[in-house]
Parts: sequence; C-alpha cells; structure tokens
Amino acid sequence: MIRAVWGIDTSNYRTSFAAVRLEDGGILMNERLLLPVAAGERGLRQSEAVFAHLKQAAGLEQALRKPAESGAIPVAVAVSDRPRDGADSYMPVFQAGVTLAVVLSAALNIPIFRTTHQRGHLAAAARGTALRDAERYLALHLSGGTTDLLAVTPEKTERIGGSLDLHAGQLVDRVGVALGLPFPSGPELERLAEKGESAGKLGASMAEEDLFCHFSGAESQAQRWIRNGSAAPEDLAREVYDLLARSTARMLRAGQRRTGMKQALITGGVASSALYRRLLTERCAALREAPEPVFGDPGLSGDNAVGTALIGRQLFLKTEGREEKK
Repeated sequence: MIRAVWGIDTSNYRTSFAAVRLEDGGILMNERLLLPVAAGERGLRQSEAVFAHLKQAAGLEQALRKPAESGAIPVAVAVSDRPRDGADSYMPVFQAGVTLAVVLSAALNIPIFRTTHQRGHLAAAARGTALRDAERYLALHLSGGTTDLLAVTPEKTERIGGSLDLHAGQLVDRVGVALGLPFPSGPELERLAEKGESAGKLGASMAEEDLFCHFSGAESQAQRWIRNGSAAPEDLAREVYDLLARSTARMLRAGQRRTGMKQALITGGVASSALYRRLLTERCAALREAPEPVFGDPGLSGDNAVGTALIGRQLFLKTEGREEKK
C-alpha cells in the first residue's frame, strides 16, 4: 500500500497541487498552472486571483486523480496558509488553498497541516541537496512577492535582510512587460539577456551593511532607457540579471559576516533562472567571505506545492511517533 501526503499552494502566480509518498518523500504528483494574466498586465488583483485558483482547481480533475490511480491512499494534506512566518503575514489568495485543503481533510477524514509559502519554497529547494538535513544555513528567497535573506535554524527562520522596496521578481516582470514580454516575464527576459552584454550600468543600491538593497531606482532607470530607446533590449535584460547577481551576492556576504553561516540555499522563481545561477555563483566566488550558493532542482525553485507536501509528510511522521532517519 502506498500512503501519500498531499500539498496545496495557491500563490500570486500559480495554482499548485502535489502528492509525495509517505515512505520516502518521492513525488507522486506535481501539478502547477500559471494564473491567467492579460497581455500588458503585471498581475491580478487578490479577488481575481482567488477566483482563478478555484476555477483552475476544478479544471485539474483528471490530473488530480493520478495518485489514486497509482494506488496511493491519502493520509494527510498540507497547505500554505500565508506568505511567511509571523502573525502579521497574510494574503487573501492563500485562502483558496486553505478552503480546498479543509474540504479534502473533512471528506477523507485525514489530518490537515498548515505551513507557509516560504517554508514550502525552502523545503522544495533543499530536496536532493546537501542542505536537505542541515540545521543552520542562510537562505535567499527571490520571487515576485519576496526578496528575503534568511537565517535558518531549528528554532526559527529569521529575516535578516532583503529588499526595501521592489522585489527581485517585480523588477524582472516590470522591465519585461515594458519590453512587451508576457507576465510573468522571467523565462522570456532570460532568453533575451543571454543574447546581450552588461557593463554594470545599473548600480547596486545597498543599505545596512549590505544586508538590504533597493531595486526601485534600477527599475526607474530601466524604464527611462526603454522609453528613449537608449539601450538594446537584450543588453538591458542582461543588465537586470547582472544587477540581481551583484546585489544578492553582496547580501549573502553580509549574511555570512552576520551569522557565520557558510552555505546559502537559493530559492524562488528568480532562482530557477540558469543565467542568474551562473552569474550569482561567479559573483560569490569573486567576493571574499561570500557563502557557497546551493541551488535545488530548477523545476522546484518556482512556486510549487511539493515543499508543502514534504513539510506535511514530516509533521505526519511526528504524529506517528517517528521521524525520518537522516
């Protein structure tokens, strides 16, 4: 008999469902659908996103039957109910997932476990890496709604740095949409950037001993270049990724100086970019006292429910009085 733990995540970008085997955490299902965004728009209002999640969930009927068809029996469901840790962390869009998880839990008479979107990202990214069982490490979560430098310990996940205005993914999406690319713009902007060259024209704006950064000034400069046509699109795209790598490498170095942690898990939609991974690795290697960046599966760096399911698995094992051997 195969026992499965389900995971549900309804972020600002994707409707995500996953199922993992209780026995070993193997992935049985990983379904993700981008929220539909009209051309030229930079996202959805929260009310629109909630409705889109519910509509997309109904359309995944056949896909969601896969675990049962393989003989898997659900024993628990986990759901991300807020963006990150903290009593003040809230976003209506996650209530769509909570509603679906509560219904599934009640209908199947299985326990429900709640976690956060950010913790799900960390769990998915750490899967299959040397940090999977680590107790202390830095983490960098880069997406359209988050740019957080985190100190992860068994006791807590503490935000020690990040962006003070725009998030990394917002910079990518705003520049991409202004260039006529679809939203979210990461994949298309990266393809454009691979053809361009950077001269470091977008200056890194750092604060508080490099633990924090600003991206709004860079976005304003990029928008001016687009309006007056003073930069080739491919070079402008490359400048954006070069800036992200330079800024976050300095944040990671500052995080190591602050905590002494020498490894950093990099996750979030921006971290799925092969170009960003390459540039960040090069920048960290060039800096003194910068931690080693650790990247997970690119397919699990963006929004997904696999990490949520893995967290639910660990919590269920604890309720059975056992934990996975490390």
